[in-house]
Amino acid sequence: MITHQRSNTIHRRHLQTAAMALAAAAFTLTAAGCGGDSGGSTGSAPAPVPSATGDALSAQGTALGTILVDGQGRTVYEFANDTSSKSTCAAACAANWRYVPAPASLPMSLPGVTGTLGTTTRDGGATQLTVAGHPVYTFVGDSTPGQTTGQGITLDGGLWTVVSPAGAPVTSPSPVGASTQNPVAPGY
Repeated sequence: MITHQRSNTIHRRHLQTAAMALAAAAFTLTAAGCGGDSGGSTGSAPAPVPSATGDALSAQGTALGTILVDGQGRTVYEFANDTSSKSTCAAACAANWRYVPAPASLPMSLPGVTGTLGTTTRDGGATQLTVAGHPVYTFVGDSTPGQTTGQGITLDGGLWTVVSPAGAPVTSPSPVGASTQNPVAPGY
């Protein structure tokens, strides 16, 4: 009987030790996950989140460089299939890629936007904003300002890219504030 009690006592101690080790490990992982950045080198700094300016468009710094965003801070895209100022994105395409509406009174310029602003009339009669002669859109897959989930994807029949302040498609990341972008095709 004494041997059986001693065996149970040893077993309980092992369980307690294991439970304490598990609790310590959980605490350590929780503390590591909640800790702030202490300045250690973990890669690059987080990209700034574009702010809502209320302007139809503005140039904002992101992880892809300086790009155009709409008045709510949402990333603006170009569709490679739009080879003129006329939008070719309709029906199912327009459900994924919402056109950026042109303001009632088109401003001569907007903060940081160097491309020429213009408008195009969509098939339904709505007026869409253009930059450097190209219609611009936002992507339904971007749920918050600063997201660029539509960058470089082929969807609805063509390639989608974010737009530089000059109105050119951005095909590769550049440092925030960089003035040059890589266009998809010359003159586009």
